[in-house]
Amino acid sequence: MSNIVAIVGRPNVGKSTFFNRLVEKRQAIMDNMAGVTRDRHYGYAEWIGKFFTVIDTGGYVTGSEDKFESQIRKQVKLAIDEATAVIFMVDVRDGITGFDKEFANILRASKKPVFVAANKTDTPDKAMLAAEFYELSLGEIYPISSENGSGTGELLDEVVKTFVSEGVEDPDEGIPKITIVGRPNVGKSSFLNALLGTERSIVTDEAGTTRDAIHSYYKMYGKNFILIDTAGVRKKGKVKEDIEFYSVLRSLRALEDSDVVIIVIDAERGLEAQDVNLISLAERQGKGMVIMVNKWDLIEKDSKTSDKFKKEIEEKIAPIDYIPIIFASVLTKQRIFQVIEKTVQVFENKTKKIPTSKLNDAILPEIERQPPPSIKGKHINIKYITQVNARFPSFVFFCNLPQYIQPSYERFLENKMRAQFDFEGVPIRLIFRKK
Repeated sequence: MSNIVAIVGRPNVGKSTFFNRLVEKRQAIMDNMAGVTRDRHYGYAEWIGKFFTVIDTGGYVTGSEDKFESQIRKQVKLAIDEATAVIFMVDVRDGITGFDKEFANILRASKKPVFVAANKTDTPDKAMLAAEFYELSLGEIYPISSENGSGTGELLDEVVKTFVSEGVEDPDEGIPKITIVGRPNVGKSSFLNALLGTERSIVTDEAGTTRDAIHSYYKMYGKNFILIDTAGVRKKGKVKEDIEFYSVLRSLRALEDSDVVIIVIDAERGLEAQDVNLISLAERQGKGMVIMVNKWDLIEKDSKTSDKFKKEIEEKIAPIDYIPIIFASVLTKQRIFQVIEKTVQVFENKTKKIPTSKLNDAILPEIERQPPPSIKGKHINIKYITQVNARFPSFVFFCNLPQYIQPSYERFLENKMRAQFDFEGVPIRLIFRKK
């Protein structure tokens, strides 16, 4: 049974700083600007042998000018519903506010164990100010400092007492990670929400709504997956705010951590330079890939439109020619599940192991029919092929003169490997060694 702790409170009280301290890495974006965190953000932590999931949430307010206010409140309530225990963070420098009092009423109604963390008590004199929060009638007050860690041990000692089990050290271990990437406002968050049937990510027409990489669990064909929604990635020169800069870094890190990447592009704008950059980055890192052309319902079409569009994409990403392209619409849900079905196939292609005997039986006859061209009068003899353990399919070809294998012949071998064993959506690596 999983233990879940939600960190809640109004904006800018230090929730993300505390979250990062618990998960022991800078996973959530922090900034002095209120409202940086919008969606629910998950991480894993451990305290005195108890493992638990931590949820960072956006700041809970009412009546503000923030257009995301109602969506953030919805995300906070979902986090409370999921939680085993709730840490309600307040700020001793500001004292009790009307928002704190209003939110305390919501927490009491939730019937969840609530722990009031009076944050920013960096000095003993500020710790005295924490007593004011007993007025909220939520039980014991725990003076802490998210910044330097003081008081967090005493708080966590009490929080873990509410857990009914020790929890799981890493519930994500072995679960395939699928990251959704693309430029801002192409429909990544809408795609995730449509798949999950719930509002996991906040969606608006404004580019840059998603800031952190948002992890969600998804099950299809009896298999579990982790879907990761990311912030839109655009050119460095157009990234003006620090928050957006860190959002892009989180997106690129999520891509690095993934098994398969879904590159979402806007059908009305076509494949742009930054999309090509993302595809090149994913290929260099050995990721499986699927291209999803979203908003296909907005395009005037005839029988040749999709073929023409596909050809234009393939020309722009050449020589990469193995990525499946699916035309979809999140709005009408046209082919969105086909995208995931194809992604599952790509993951299976990425992780498949070909027996050595099968490899040699299939490829050595092809090599005999069309051997490597002789270089400087020397004949190249490929004797044996085997797959090696790697992050993506990698094969060693043992031969007498590996240094003379030409790129054109390597391409020939790659095409034969793909034709024989179906590596759609996956880069493969051929290594030539002396036998």
